[in-house]
Amino acid sequence: MIETKSLFLDKAKFSDWKDMYHNVWSHPESARYMMWKITTSEEDAKVRIQKTIAFQKEHDTYLVYEKSTGKAIGFAGVEQMEPYIYEEAGICLGPDYVGKGYGKQILQGLIQYCWEEYGAKEFVYSTREENSASNQLAKSFGFTLISSVPKTDSKDGHRYNYLQYRLKLSRGRI
Repeated sequence: MIETKSLFLDKAKFSDWKDMYHNVWSHPESARYMMWKITTSEEDAKVRIQKTIAFQKEHDTYLVYEKSTGKAIGFAGVEQMEPYIYEEAGICLGPDYVGKGYGKQILQGLIQYCWEEYGAKEFVYSTREENSASNQLAKSFGFTLISSVPKTDSKDGHRYNYLQYRLKLSRGRI
C-alpha cells in the first residue's frame, strides 16, 4: 500500500466496483486522455472490477482511495522499463476529485515507492500534449521532456502528441 496525506493506493476489492463505476469509469471526462472506454452499466462495472483485480495480481497497479471517505476515486500504477528505471502506468481520477492536489500526491507517492522499494534511479512520466494539467504536474516536479511522438487515439481516431518526461532520482529529489 502507498499512503499520502489525503489518499492511499491499494489493491482493488470486488466491493470497489460501485465507487469506481460512479466516480471514474462512467465519466467520459475521466477517459478523455486514457486508452480505455467508459463503462456504461453496473453489470459491466462488476466485470471490469474482476478484470482489474486479476490484472493487479500481476502488476504494480492500484486503486486510489480518499482517506476521508474510504471511497475508490481513481487508479494509478508503475511499471519497470529497464533496471532502475520506472514509469507511471497511468494516473486517473474521477472528475469530482480533480483540482484538489491529488494528482501531485499520487505522483509523489509513486516516485517515492519506486525509490524505496526498487532503488529507482529514474522515473518516466507520460501524457498527451493537450492535457495541460498533466503537463503542469510534470513540470512542477522538475521533469525534463525527452520525447514527443505523434499518435492516434484508437477510441475515436483523434491525433495527438504523446509526451514523455524523465526525472533523475537522487536523495535530494524524492
